[in-house]
Amino acid sequence: MSLSKTEVMGEYQSYMGKRALFFLILLLGTALLASMAVTLGSASLSIKEVYVAIMARFLPDYFESTSYANTIVWGLRLDRILMGILSGMGLAIAGAAMQGILKNPLASEFTLGVSSAAGFGAALAIVLGAGFVGGEYLVIGNAFIFTLIASFTVYGLAKYKGITPETLILAGIAIMYLFSAMTSFLQYVGHAEQVQEVVFWMMGSLGKSSWEKAGIISAILAVCLPYLIIKSWDINAMGAGDETAKSLGVNVERTRVISMVLVSLITASIICFTGTIGFVGLVAPHITRMVIGGDHRFLLPGSALVGALLLLGADTLARTILAPVILPVGIMTSFLGVPFFVYLFMKRRKVFW
Repeated sequence: MSLSKTEVMGEYQSYMGKRALFFLILLLGTALLASMAVTLGSASLSIKEVYVAIMARFLPDYFESTSYANTIVWGLRLDRILMGILSGMGLAIAGAAMQGILKNPLASEFTLGVSSAAGFGAALAIVLGAGFVGGEYLVIGNAFIFTLIASFTVYGLAKYKGITPETLILAGIAIMYLFSAMTSFLQYVGHAEQVQEVVFWMMGSLGKSSWEKAGIISAILAVCLPYLIIKSWDINAMGAGDETAKSLGVNVERTRVISMVLVSLITASIICFTGTIGFVGLVAPHITRMVIGGDHRFLLPGSALVGALLLLGADTLARTILAPVILPVGIMTSFLGVPFFVYLFMKRRKVFW
């Protein structure tokens, strides 16, 4: 039974309306959570003092705040909240893109072994004090550069055998185990304090957030995200198979390589500041796909919003659940994300991939 033009348009409007509502709920949820997160913490500040400190920055003639409140709100909380939102967005976008270009629902931003490479770079700086840059950026620089080294090594290995999802995943597994082994060796020869610092870094934390770091991540997202959005149709076609995509005029290898490089750049720019924060890039795209489908035109921005909400919520709990002790946010992402993901998986029986 064929549908009339009016019925088709009605179905399409319903289809788009569902996605618009989903985005609106996520935006409002993130804004509400951020407005709550800025008032929470171990510092003894009332809700009024927090928002007076915020308004005093923009309207100094009408609001007056103390230096203590300004330091807590602008120097410790707001930059951390922004860093959490941007990091969650970046990791989720990277995970969604990797799942698309590799046609693998278990792929994530760490599939290419970048987390192990970043951990090795950080361990090298912490244990041996060796790195590509010095000073306060030693650990950050090492983590960033070794992440890119791992990505281009995977590309080189895959290029030798032909750039396919299978070769990329296998090369990523090899690189992951190599850097994991080298990190374990450094932990074995390091002192107890050094090993403890390496382990804490690999758990992931937003404790060293700053406005400058948030600005760097914002700039990299602004450069990388437009290409991924523009190529969303190509990624959709690649999901049907490389041969099908080629028949539709998609340069499969070029799209896959450039997307992989951009995903690696996004991931490197985040984890060099925060350490390894897992699970966000895996679960956020799946949650989004379950709600609005697998069209990457909507999946990429939707995953970004889900990732921002997930990581911000996890960090807010990490800061407050055992205050004044702050838990590593990587632990909380798993505690929050796994049950919710399992619930959605069990509740909905539809095939989403």
